[in-house]
Amino acid sequence: MEMALVVLVVVIALGFDFTNGFHDAANAIATSVSTRALTPRVALLMAASFNLVGALLGTAVAQTIAQDIVDITDASAHQGLVLVLCALVGAIVWNLITWRLGLPSSSTHALIGGLTGVGVASGIHVYWQKILDKVVLPMVVSPIVGFGLAFLVMVGVLWLFRRSSPTKTTRRFRIAQTASAAAMSLGHGLQDAQKTMGVIVLALVAGGHYSGTVIPLWVKLAAASAISLGTYSGGWRIMRTLGRRIIELDPARGFVAEAVSAAVLYTAAFSPIHAPISTTHTITSAIMGVGATKRLSAVRWGVAKNIAAAWVLTIPAAALVAALMYVILNPLLG
Repeated sequence: MEMALVVLVVVIALGFDFTNGFHDAANAIATSVSTRALTPRVALLMAASFNLVGALLGTAVAQTIAQDIVDITDASAHQGLVLVLCALVGAIVWNLITWRLGLPSSSTHALIGGLTGVGVASGIHVYWQKILDKVVLPMVVSPIVGFGLAFLVMVGVLWLFRRSSPTKTTRRFRIAQTASAAAMSLGHGLQDAQKTMGVIVLALVAGGHYSGTVIPLWVKLAAASAISLGTYSGGWRIMRTLGRRIIELDPARGFVAEAVSAAVLYTAAFSPIHAPISTTHTITSAIMGVGATKRLSAVRWGVAKNIAAAWVLTIPAAALVAALMYVILNPLLG
């Protein structure tokens, strides 16, 4: 029974990783596709490839998810597996709801919300201070940094190219977007695929099949492959929101938004706290930042308000679904 539950949890975790890929595919390529720097299929293939590479570049974020959200050692092996399963279900349900609505919400925070929800429902120890330091504060700070930095860099770009030929400049930035989209995809793999690695390790530890903090190679490869396949399957609803509904992007603004977002993702992943930040929050706020350099009214703030509402709701909504799943499944699987 325990082994079957371990296998089920790993499969569900990889399923979450797949939904993460198609849910967040737009993060890396919406701007490049909307400015016609890349065709949708080429962009998806490139994003999937760099997601795979990025997922193999580090494990610090994975260790944060595995060790700093809930203390799975408080539970029995069986209960621990049920906890992880319910957390994943909560995250997947929220991913599917926001994908259906075309809202770019955070898969990262959906997963963290799921883990927090089952922690509260089951009575195991939740690391509230670490969640505040490593999740909540970066969640607030990263969009502000993304917006402000994108705005400032875009102002600098406009000043540097103020006397250049518009046609020639547009063509050059369209080419440059290939590199910035690749950098963004690499950052997405570095951040998001690692979260699934952390959950799988959490399940293996809970089931008594693994000890230690090093992420096994097969876990890295499985998570990297799942998110890459999910990315290649596409996320057209969310792509339209990011690429067209917030502002009408041009190649220069698309390049700056992607480059700034990638820089923020790398900084968070390799910082001392290894913060699991949202690629969705970062790229969306950067798009708003570059859009605001046209004029404030160029940003469709009504759409931005709906996105912000989804951001705020993500952790509590995923936590609630996960807690309900635990109340339902724990007696059935107990």
